[in-house]
Amino acid sequence: MKLSRRSFIKAAGAVAGYAVLGVNIAKEAAAEVMDFVARRQNSVYAADANKNIYKYRKSQDNPMIVKIYDPKNGFLHDGPCGHESHHLLHTHYYDRSKKLNALKEKGIELNL
Repeated sequence: MKLSRRSFIKAAGAVAGYAVLGVNIAKEAAAEVMDFVARRQNSVYAADANKNIYKYRKSQDNPMIVKIYDPKNGFLHDGPCGHESHHLLHTHYYDRSKKLNALKEKGIELNL
């Protein structure tokens, strides 16, 4: 099929028109998303600043946290980066495959 110059220009114009339209639609969609994100951020910050919703804005001001990290009687008396908190935050892997296989041999089905 042979395409004349005039047909090529018409086709190229149509493709360019759809491309520009698609770009504009994408820009509008992105602008709406960013507007939503901005409104969401403002509402979250407003809720954080509202003392009726959150009594303690910073965790270090919370009396429970102060009590936990109390140097004299606190559970984590060595601080948030101390030995006990380090120990509690880390997990360890234990191979439980033998126990699972033993249960399967007994006929117990597990939904894992």
